[in-house]
Amino acid sequence: MSEAPETAKARQRLDKWLWQARFFKTRTLAARIIGETGVRLNDVRVTKPAQNVSPGDALTFSQGDRIRVVEILALGTRRGPAAEAQALYRDDSPAPVPRAGPRPTGRDRRRLTEMREQGDGA
Repeated sequence: MSEAPETAKARQRLDKWLWQARFFKTRTLAARIIGETGVRLNDVRVTKPAQNVSPGDALTFSQGDRIRVVEILALGTRRGPAAEAQALYRDDSPAPVPRAGPRPTGRDRRRLTEMREQGDGA
């Protein structure tokens, strides 16, 4: 079987592209995220995993506690290694919010507990 001619605008399913670009471990998980939370494709909310994407499209979606903003540079032919997957997109995501500071120590937690108890008794 021959491949589609390159003259036509190349398209690929959204769930398949997210899986090949290694944003999600399985294609089923990618489809579930698209269906439940939705993905913004060029600032339009999409809830169908079969939505076609092409190079130049912009995607915005949540992944864990992060918001990812990526521009599709190329379509994948397989789920390859990470270096190959990173060549498929440009990541324009905002930087993750840094932690406020180190975790509280036992001494810090005791002080917080004392302050809370003093506030309740007043």
